[in-house]
Amino acid sequence: MEIAEFIDALDRDGRLLADAAEQAGPDAQVPTCPDWRVRDLLAHIGMVHRWATRNVSERLTEFAPPRTGQEPGDADLTPWFRDGHRALVKALTEADPQVPYFTLLPAPSPLAFWARRQAHETAIHRVDAESALGKDLSPVGPALAADGLDELLAGFHSQDRSQVRTEEPRTLRLRATDAEVVWTVRLSDGVPRAEADDAGDADCELSGSVEELYLTLWNRLPLAGLRATGDPALAELWRERSAL
Repeated sequence: MEIAEFIDALDRDGRLLADAAEQAGPDAQVPTCPDWRVRDLLAHIGMVHRWATRNVSERLTEFAPPRTGQEPGDADLTPWFRDGHRALVKALTEADPQVPYFTLLPAPSPLAFWARRQAHETAIHRVDAESALGKDLSPVGPALAADGLDELLAGFHSQDRSQVRTEEPRTLRLRATDAEVVWTVRLSDGVPRAEADDAGDADCELSGSVEELYLTLWNRLPLAGLRATGDPALAELWRERSAL
């Protein structure tokens, strides 16, 4: 996906998130994040958006922690989120793609990293807001879902902090039924190794639409929604240890 496409996705999902949160109300429970109410969700994503805006606008070259505790009271929380979301979309739209600054994962450019990361951050939390409202989830486009699997598997879970590990080598395969998307995740007592192929045998295979895989691997949909073959313990391992 191109940077402009990520920004468009961020813009769309941020608006949907705000609309759902406003309708649900700040005290509504978020089923996909059982410890959160909608106020916690808005405080979190509003903080993250402002943190991303600061990195892009100020061109920070070293990690600067997000500024927490700045959210207003319940009555002003959704407008506060909308303001931060609009500021992030504007900052990304106007940013110079050639300027270097801090990122968390390798990317073609810092701007490409932040546009991609915030598009997925917002898409996942939009699902949280809609789950709090109890409405049908707005769709995730197949291109964004496929890219999100790449970011999750080849990005975040290729880092030392990933806890998805096994005592003995095991292989988990993920196969989209509506797109040419297949991932093989080789697990061991070290960092998981994910490759976009279906080479070799797998101990467990999970299949579903690319959107279902994306949301399930981000623990927003139940594993039962995917078709599983082989050892179900590997799927449960992901559920238990993949939180970031």
